[in-house]
Amino acid sequence: MDSKQTPITMDTFLAQVWRDNPVFVMALGMCPVLAVTSSATNGLAMGIASTFVLIGSNLLVSMLRKLIPKQVRIATYIVIIATFVTMVDYILQAMAPAIYAALGAFIQLIVVNCIILGRAEAYASKNGVLASVVNGAGTGAGFTLALLLLGGVREILGAGTLFGIDLFGPHFQPWLVMILPPGGFFALGAWLLLFSWLKQRKTRRAELKGEPLHAG
Repeated sequence: MDSKQTPITMDTFLAQVWRDNPVFVMALGMCPVLAVTSSATNGLAMGIASTFVLIGSNLLVSMLRKLIPKQVRIATYIVIIATFVTMVDYILQAMAPAIYAALGAFIQLIVVNCIILGRAEAYASKNGVLASVVNGAGTGAGFTLALLLLGGVREILGAGTLFGIDLFGPHFQPWLVMILPPGGFFALGAWLLLFSWLKQRKTRRAELKGEPLHAG
């Protein structure tokens, strides 16, 4: 597939944010989703870091797609992704050491995030540079949105704060379980249930109106 056969539209970006959200729809990248979303700040930081890697790796893979031998393409993609992850690692260490300490080893584990490798293999290796960058940005935005929603809910219920700002005053009794590992499963399950309900609602409305259902 060539970039000429793939027109770049707003859907190139938005499809990955909402309809094909990597977390709430595709259920990918569950390890960082559950591990780093104990606060909105951590979720946002991981989302931005992953978006940077997605855009950079998609850009480079698309530029080199005709030069990379098929036999070593996966290994090459991993090397490219690891290069951008190393950049993120050093940038966070230098500019945000507190966030870097909170995220810990999960920064390095971006290298093996199936979302990023999947976008490189399924999209960037088959499309032009601009389309690949837009697709990577959309996927990153969708991933960041998911982490932010999960981290926000867990921080609000588990600590009574949002981005460290107190919301309910001294009399609020936090649900400490929400900032513990089980809270990640509870919050993720609730969001998955909401997205499933929204999808079924959209399907029913389309059937009642006699509209064709979207393939996604």
